[in-house]
Amino acid sequence: MIDCRREDGRARVPSPSFIGTTRAMDMEDSSSSPAAAADLVDYLGPDTSVTVFTMLHHPADLARASAVSRSWRQFVIDNQFSKLQCLRACPEVSTFTQVNITTTSGSRTPARRDQDTTTGPSAEDEKLHRDHRVYTHLGHGLLSPYKPRDCIIHCIGASSTDNFPDETIENTLEPVDHLESNRPSYWSSGGQRDPAVPECLIYRLQADLCLIQEIKLQPFKAFFQHGDPIYSPKSIRIQMGYPRSPLRPEALVCDENEGQLIDDRNYVWTYTSPEFPMLQENVLQSFKLPRPVLCIGGVVKVELLGRVQKQAIDGLYYIW
Repeated sequence: MIDCRREDGRARVPSPSFIGTTRAMDMEDSSSSPAAAADLVDYLGPDTSVTVFTMLHHPADLARASAVSRSWRQFVIDNQFSKLQCLRACPEVSTFTQVNITTTSGSRTPARRDQDTTTGPSAEDEKLHRDHRVYTHLGHGLLSPYKPRDCIIHCIGASSTDNFPDETIENTLEPVDHLESNRPSYWSSGGQRDPAVPECLIYRLQADLCLIQEIKLQPFKAFFQHGDPIYSPKSIRIQMGYPRSPLRPEALVCDENEGQLIDDRNYVWTYTSPEFPMLQENVLQSFKLPRPVLCIGGVVKVELLGRVQKQAIDGLYYIW
């Protein structure tokens, strides 16, 4: 059994609207001073202001700062603070080469019209405003509290299967070892004489962007074999990425098809986890990633490294 889950635990920082209000009160007490009418960003200067704004770690705080005035909003957009928040949360965002906004009909959003109608907005200004909208929305999704849930929607395939389709990779999505028919539910690799031969399981996630916090995997206990052996791997490793070509439904694993898209050349892997040792126990084991990872492309590969258990009937090593 396997699932992907995500969690959140980030601290909030004081709202910039509070900072602006405090400064306004100070200036009311010194209304005779020439600095009383100064904008806070102008008063601090661009370098110090950038330092202050980069300390905002939540999209809601940045949104409040953008709402203070037009000059503050432009300052936020020009310095791409919303993108910076996303990069700090998930470095994988740096692989984005371009962002676009489309309507439900598929057409792109029209150009902004709140600037000088004579000259019109520059291409660079259009890009900055577009990026600000996209990264603000993405940052809200990455940094706001959410309820963890299973992210897997389809099985793409396994590197090998011993008895297909009875021992198909699709059995790994069943939350129990026994189905209602009392048939055991598990995936089994092919047998190998060399215990170092790896295996892998590849899955399609529910969306092209998923924030992954942990992988859960359970080795299978062969209760129908003498001694109830447990066929676990020695360790596992996680890779995430995207397919080089769109995944066709007919190429995914099914009862008539073992899957045609296992070859690594079909994918670009943008993240590889550390190697996690696995216990040879028939329990659901959790492997928490060092940090939440943004899976861009919606494909996860679970690498099963090393074999522990030899099957008595044929003397070969398997992973179940």
